[in-house]
Amino acid sequence: MNETDVGTVGTGRAPTSQDLSDAVDLRRVGADPDYWYPVARARDVRAGKVVPAVFAGERLALYRGRSGAVHALEDRCAHRQVPLSMGVVEGEVLRCRYHAWAYRGDGRISQIPYLSKEDRRPPRGVRGYPVREAYGLVFVFPGDPEKAQATPLPELPAHGSPAYKTLTYARRVGCHYSFMHENLLDMNHQFLHQGVVGRLRPELLGHGGDDRSVEARYLFTHTGGKRNAGASMLAAEGIAGGSSDVMTIRTEYPYQTLDLVPEGAGQPVFSLWAAYVPVGADQRACNVFGLLMIKKPRVPGALGLAAPLIRRFTERIFAQDRMAVEAEQRAWDEQGEDRNHEVFSLILDVRETLRANGVPLSTSAGSRGTAPAACPGGGAGVCG
Repeated sequence: MNETDVGTVGTGRAPTSQDLSDAVDLRRVGADPDYWYPVARARDVRAGKVVPAVFAGERLALYRGRSGAVHALEDRCAHRQVPLSMGVVEGEVLRCRYHAWAYRGDGRISQIPYLSKEDRRPPRGVRGYPVREAYGLVFVFPGDPEKAQATPLPELPAHGSPAYKTLTYARRVGCHYSFMHENLLDMNHQFLHQGVVGRLRPELLGHGGDDRSVEARYLFTHTGGKRNAGASMLAAEGIAGGSSDVMTIRTEYPYQTLDLVPEGAGQPVFSLWAAYVPVGADQRACNVFGLLMIKKPRVPGALGLAAPLIRRFTERIFAQDRMAVEAEQRAWDEQGEDRNHEVFSLILDVRETLRANGVPLSTSAGSRGTAPAACPGGGAGVCG
């Protein structure tokens, strides 16, 4: 994809018949497992505790051993298939609560308490997943473990910087991950948010990309209407005041980022990093992990006081977006196919990128349904 200059939002090429009829339905394309995916907040995986997690129908049991290292195992005992997430942590091993089979962090069986050393044992235990802990999140590599070492984690220079404060989000959304990428990249939907941010005029300055990425730059101008207090504290003047700001949004497979830079400034006033982790084998729901990195103002402690208002503002925006993308998913479920008539060239490009980098879903995935696994952080049911 080459750099495309677009004067105003809403222009762009119309989809061709090739786009609409011959392309693989994006909602039937799965996330490539050969990347690092966050599956829990690090603070939720406490020492001596087991936390259930999931990636695309693969159930995981996370636990933190005595050494402080986090381990991820396939969430089933090799003996009777009882979930290991019901188990007990002992030192660096995880013991099944049913017959007390013990597993090391790599999934190998450490002990079967009622067998002697001479008794025959199963040739292998359960699958162990490569794990890394970074940015306050637990990442697993659900794909080919041979590729894990050479695959980098995302780089987030603002995280941990003394100039920024990070807010962490973990939510369940009932839609295919591709709807989330499209929602964030397409800023033409500001009408949805005008009750929170007032009237915004986004102008697409241009977009481009390569085989794995799509990046768009928008100029935002506030043109009137009531503004939320959290928006005023979080954003720069174009969204919260009267001037204009540049927002850069990037899908770099499989992650997404957003940076807002005030007019004339060199650093973002805030940066967002997000990952959309499929839940069930059909990938019709995802766990959303977000890191919102906010530049600290000159007044010491001011951001700490403003944080509750900022979080409330972002939660309202997220709730509105979730309503929209879940409605899109319901329409796909009812129609059994993607009938969207997309006309925005930027979104056509990101759809192509997601399709090219994803993997085909199993034809049986639809009948297997969505795994009723825990929300990010180990809570049950739908995340709030």
